[in-house]
Amino acid sequence: MRKLGFVLALFACVAPAAAQQRPLDTQDPETIGAGRVLVEGGISGAHDINYPSSGLKGNLWQLPVLGVDVGISSIADLQITGGPYNYLSITSRDPLAPLADVVTATGDSTHAVEDITIGAKIRLITETGRRPSFGFRFATRLPNATRKSGIGQDTTDFGASILAAKTVQSVRVVANLGYIIMSEPLDGTRQNDALAYGLSFARAVTNRTEIVGELNGRASVRSGVAPIGTESRGRLKLGGRFTQGPVRLDAAIFFGLNTVDPTVGFMAGATYVFNAFKLP
Repeated sequence: MRKLGFVLALFACVAPAAAQQRPLDTQDPETIGAGRVLVEGGISGAHDINYPSSGLKGNLWQLPVLGVDVGISSIADLQITGGPYNYLSITSRDPLAPLADVVTATGDSTHAVEDITIGAKIRLITETGRRPSFGFRFATRLPNATRKSGIGQDTTDFGASILAAKTVQSVRVVANLGYIIMSEPLDGTRQNDALAYGLSFARAVTNRTEIVGELNGRASVRSGVAPIGTESRGRLKLGGRFTQGPVRLDAAIFFGLNTVDPTVGFMAGATYVFNAFKLP
């Protein structure tokens, strides 16, 4: 039912969307344009990822990660991302983890859907020769993945960020800074506020090919140890993009920045942009 719910939500909400600039997570303040639709999808593999609340550790496959972005005006996009199947090959368990007894998976693997994230991005200031562009983005992550799977938390998060970007010759630099209000998996009445950050670059090699990279994640700013499930997480990512007409192919490798992050991983996918409708 959760898989079916995700698929229905994805296609019934083609007017919400996910406008990530694959393979980057750092959001560019530029929008896709009024009446345009961006559809993206890809696979991702992560080695040695940790889930402290359930005590599971293993290798995560996301098959696939999906997104849709709809330009609702010349300055605003509506966004949704998610995925129908996350598969964790379990390499170890911590029986003392607080939610270890809740996990129903007894074998060497478990699976769940990817939590759906719904948000919007607004361009506030257009880039000029001397001035960067600025934007604002807010998003909510829904609790679609159940904690019984060991890789979901059954919590809802809300985040907001200021976006900035500037192109200098053949290099585009994008920066994000904001916060995430994260519900604590062990106590739904409490929350932990984390700093959200992102810094990316895209270097044009030819008129079709780019080299891209980023540092992106969240950092718990609470004094002492962050509540389980709201730990600091981050990734360093390096990759490339190739554009042919309305289709863009991408691939990247990434490295985790914290002990709970995957040690290494990869992702690959494609993006398609088209004119879908005209606004009145």
